[in-house]
Amino acid sequence: MLAWSTIIYGAILSGVLAAVAAALLSPTRRVLVTLTVGLTTLLAPTAWNAILRATHAHEFFTDAPLAVLPASWQDTGSGVFTIALTALALGLGPLAATGRRTALLALVAGLIAFAVDVYLY
Repeated sequence: MLAWSTIIYGAILSGVLAAVAAALLSPTRRVLVTLTVGLTTLLAPTAWNAILRATHAHEFFTDAPLAVLPASWQDTGSGVFTIALTALALGLGPLAATGRRTALLALVAGLIAFAVDVYLY
């Protein structure tokens, strides 16, 4: 089970990396897009890991037996939660009229949250 300090560390790291990626990938480099991506990528993994802590879901932390991608269900959940929350926040907010860009940035944010979970905590 992850400690709160680990959850917060991973969420902050994911949020910062996703915000940087959004700033680099967004052609208009709109501040609101970058902030939305960063914030949702901080909040979604935090929510997912809080759910796992509250339900004592120890089995979700078993890594796959692949050296190159030792992902667990916990890691996958962080990515899925982030894609969903980021897509909703961008699609209802600053990118309401641009679906393709919304989907791309949500996917990038989710992949970053997933990778941080797998490799950095």
